[in-house]
Formats: sequence, structure tokens, C-alpha cells
Amino acid sequence: MAVEIERKFLVTGDAWRSASPTYFSQGYLNSDKARTVRVRIAGTAAFLTVKGLSKGASRAEFEYPIPLADARQLLELCEQPLIEKYRHEIHYAGFLWEVDEFLGENHGLVVAEIELPTEYTEFAKPDWLGTEVTGDVRYFNSSLVQMPFSRW
Repeated sequence: MAVEIERKFLVTGDAWRSASPTYFSQGYLNSDKARTVRVRIAGTAAFLTVKGLSKGASRAEFEYPIPLADARQLLELCEQPLIEKYRHEIHYAGFLWEVDEFLGENHGLVVAEIELPTEYTEFAKPDWLGTEVTGDVRYFNSSLVQMPFSRW
């Protein structure tokens, strides 16, 4: 089984900004916490992703590339609003950090995620990291469809 082990943090300041972020548009065909089904367009690539229930920082994850034209049509079937964001990739102390700068109804929210090989892996934290929000469901992308950041 594929497992995603991910920690999530709020971001402070601007030191994390990269020169060429990638635009993401994603939606949820199902945003139930026990099983989310996501359609994502990242730049010119498209994916269908199924995720299981989070247990700590881990959850089952299955991701498959799909044709871009199919993804565009599937996004029309997704729950609204769609999640729109710029993703900045930053390499820091041997790990890849993905910093998501949200747009639309989630404008103003900036979070950083790091994927780890185990839940116990230690890692250095960049100066621009703020509060950890790994277990806070409000920050799940699937939750931001139901209750966008602009309505908090």
C-alpha cells in the first residue's frame, strides 16, 4: 500500500518565495475525510488521487497521471470552490518543502508541507516556518472546499 507521511506548517515572511512557482487547480469528487478523491492540474500535468483517513501524519495515498483534457472535464464535476494555488518548491537541509500560496476564496493562506520517510524522521526547520498544523483538519485542502480560509 502507498503511504504518504506529511507534516504541514503555516508560513511566515517571504524568504520562501521561489522565482517560478507552478500554478495548481484542483477539485474534489469526494471530500469525505475517510476517502478523498482529488483531480489536480499542476502546470501541464494532471492527476487523479485517492487518499485514505489520516492517522497522525500518515495516510494511504494512490496517485495516477490522467490526460489533461480529462482532468479539465472532471474539474467541472468537482465540489466548489476549486482549490487554486501557486506551489513553490524549496530544497532545504536535504528535504523538499512544498509551499502553497492559496488564491481565490483561500487567498491569504500560505502553508508548507514536507513529506518524510517515517513519522519519526527528524528534519531542520527553515526560519520561515510558523505553527505546525499537521493534525488540524481546517488546513486540509479538502476542508478548504467546504470552509474556505476567507470565511474563518
